[in-house]
Amino acid sequence: MNISSILLHIQPDYKKEIETDLLLTKEIQIEKSLEDRLALTLESPDLNRSTEIWAYLERLEGVESVTMAYCHFDDLVEEKKSASFLEKEVTRREFIRKTAAAAALAILFGQLATKGHAASAESSNGLEVGSDSSVNWQKGVCRFCGVGCGVMLGTRGGRVVAIQGDKKSPVNKGLLCVKGYYSPKILYGDDRLTKPLVRKNGKMVPVSWDEALDLVASKFKGLVDQHGPDAVSMYGSGQWTIQEGYAALKFMKGGIGTNNLEANARLCMASAVTGFMTSFGSDEPMGCYDDLDIADTFFFWGNNSAEMHPILFSRIVDRRSKGDDITLIDLATRKTRTTHLSDIHVSMNPQSDLALANSIAHIIIRDKKWDPEFVKKHVVFKKGKTNIGYVLEDNFKFKDKPQLIEFDEYKEFLKDYAPEKVASLIGTTPEQIEGLANYFKDSKKKIVSLWCMGVNQHTRGTWMNNLIYNLHLLTGQICKPGSTALSLTGQPSACGTVREVGVVTNRLPSAHVVTNPKHREKVAKMWGVPVEKISPTPTYHAVEMFRALGRGDVKAMWISTTNPFQTIPNLERFEKGLKKNKPFIVVSDVYPTASTKFADVILPSSLWVEKEGCFGNTERRTQFFPKMVDPPGDAKSDVWQIVEVAKRMGYGKLFQFNPDKLEEEIFEEYRTFTLGTGKDVGPYELYQKERGLRWPVIDGKETKYRYVEGEDPYVKPGEGIKFYKNKKDNGRAVIWARPYEPPAEVPDKEYPFWLCTGRVLEHWHTGTLTRRVPELHKSVPEAYVEIHPLDAEKQGIVSGDKVRLISRRGHLELTADVSYSGRALSQRGMVFVPFFDEAKLINFVTLDSMCPISKEPDYKKCAIKIEKV
Repeated sequence: MNISSILLHIQPDYKKEIETDLLLTKEIQIEKSLEDRLALTLESPDLNRSTEIWAYLERLEGVESVTMAYCHFDDLVEEKKSASFLEKEVTRREFIRKTAAAAALAILFGQLATKGHAASAESSNGLEVGSDSSVNWQKGVCRFCGVGCGVMLGTRGGRVVAIQGDKKSPVNKGLLCVKGYYSPKILYGDDRLTKPLVRKNGKMVPVSWDEALDLVASKFKGLVDQHGPDAVSMYGSGQWTIQEGYAALKFMKGGIGTNNLEANARLCMASAVTGFMTSFGSDEPMGCYDDLDIADTFFFWGNNSAEMHPILFSRIVDRRSKGDDITLIDLATRKTRTTHLSDIHVSMNPQSDLALANSIAHIIIRDKKWDPEFVKKHVVFKKGKTNIGYVLEDNFKFKDKPQLIEFDEYKEFLKDYAPEKVASLIGTTPEQIEGLANYFKDSKKKIVSLWCMGVNQHTRGTWMNNLIYNLHLLTGQICKPGSTALSLTGQPSACGTVREVGVVTNRLPSAHVVTNPKHREKVAKMWGVPVEKISPTPTYHAVEMFRALGRGDVKAMWISTTNPFQTIPNLERFEKGLKKNKPFIVVSDVYPTASTKFADVILPSSLWVEKEGCFGNTERRTQFFPKMVDPPGDAKSDVWQIVEVAKRMGYGKLFQFNPDKLEEEIFEEYRTFTLGTGKDVGPYELYQKERGLRWPVIDGKETKYRYVEGEDPYVKPGEGIKFYKNKKDNGRAVIWARPYEPPAEVPDKEYPFWLCTGRVLEHWHTGTLTRRVPELHKSVPEAYVEIHPLDAEKQGIVSGDKVRLISRRGHLELTADVSYSGRALSQRGMVFVPFFDEAKLINFVTLDSMCPISKEPDYKKCAIKIEKV
């Protein structure tokens, strides 16, 4: 049964007529009625009927918009199987009915306004905190995206039985999105990995932990002895806790002595890092989520925040219900649910965001609307190399050559981006570009720019980050409450673990790098190893590390908390090499994945609250969560696995921690590297008490706004605003002259369509966790290809048809979706495919082109053709 919550925005004059029509439709119930809004719940037998009702509501006279909160598909026949963590005091149907109504009411009263994708703070089985003495409630952090929502988890009998949004959390204030709402179910899939497995005679067989770990250690040690430290590698993710990331870094760089350590954040956040570094001399934002409550204008740069970061989007849109005058501006290549709640939508051609940002800057300077005092005090101008390539070659080398330029040279550079010159390139009109620039020209506005994969997964991702900062720096729309540029994050600890700990090839803990001799000396002394042990030379970025694995240059890889054989672009390139060279592959995970198929050893891992740890979110907030339940079978935490292998390889002195306080002592050791760097984190015990703290944390006090006198303790009295981490430019930020350059591959006569890949609301990344949740899986059970109806009509394609997408690298058959029903609509000449489905691997089709500075792949732009099967 499909039960949804819906919000109708209506014209008050038609209210009675609309309510009468609804009463005649038995599937719809009116939960609450206000003058211009109606909150409804819809009960229908299947998705087709829901779609029919949706279309019916849109056609009603007086209805201005239809918003579906979320949709659950409840198979009552499988109630016992699929409701494992729900108590039986209420049936699943009653429960879903109740929560659907709650979501509708929440939207109506402004508690949530994310196109309905945030659930209310009600617990997952009707239990409230303190309502049942047999349930133990503890605070934690959501397992999914980088927003970092606080949760309250209820346990009983060694299982998680309920979840609520944490009302005391300053991040989400009690709200959860649909993935967070169902997150306990990720623990209880039927196919959890519970025993170590080793490949013997071509088959994976259960073995003891000792046998599995001894094999991993002996293989790695043997390869290091025979071929040197760079023969082995490790690949983790922003799903590692801070403790896990630090343990991996110490094991690889202080133990083995290789920089062959990377994380999948390279695939999603690397351009954000290099953007921050090149513009400000330091990674991560100067603002925070508080800005969302203060700003009046929001630019979404290629960012479907309504579905990808629904809690933050709800925080913004909720302000409308409170009477705030805010403007949402959606700049994108697709119409999405963010578009529907935005005031302005600009449909951009792929890659043209570079030209658009430069054109806005041109108008600001042309009309003398920049902030000359801010620019004079706080900014320098630079240019770098151009025509910089796409990293398609093995062992591609690139080093930018920044050059200082004067303001007049920057102004001259921007003349090529006059709106009348670039409007056709962008796919819009000069007038629309002028209109966008007017917001930045208005000094009374408080502007927040938000972006994620659309900007970062880009062959010029670093440049595009720079260009967004340019607009804020030119107009002084930065380091002020309500005025900031905030790169959003996709994984729970991509910031805290990968970026802050430094789990990439060129980094050491916190703000230290392998190329700096003083940093290596400091780290070596802290670790008690010879400085020669720490290699001064970065090796491979993530994609190149997999290329090296395929070439045979890297002969072993340990993969943990990620699924690269689903996410790496141009998969065929890597799989050919694997089959030829047969490297030794270890995978630590919680479920079978596309990557475990290639493993020689599979190590079963603890998941989320089956261990303790810390995550770091988008706004620099470090948050602690305790262990609440035991993992199933023989599964062990990733920290334990790393430490045990390190001991077996002879690196036990690096991990002389108390086993009963392993996570705490690892964190405290990591913390020593942060002190005095401007990225200071607080004592472990402090995070156990608090709902997270934003670094730098000095004397137990967090920092809301970096680089601001009176807020940031590293800014001295009288300095006002000081970008103190950018020592190269005397504490000034950089405005970059970065041109438009085309993508690596564009549509042509043979391959006439753009392919864009991405995510959907219901599934997270490769679907390893969310596809184990029946409600989420059933809502979007398989990948599809979204095609514009006019493109489909031209090729005789209708929804439900099987089509083949073909690129120069590979092909994939998918079901066509051409019925634009309010979810999303690709522009003409472009198709969209989500990548969560391991049975339909779109990355056999994608191109492995990258930003040469960040080495982050561009999953949003390659050329394909479509054939009806």
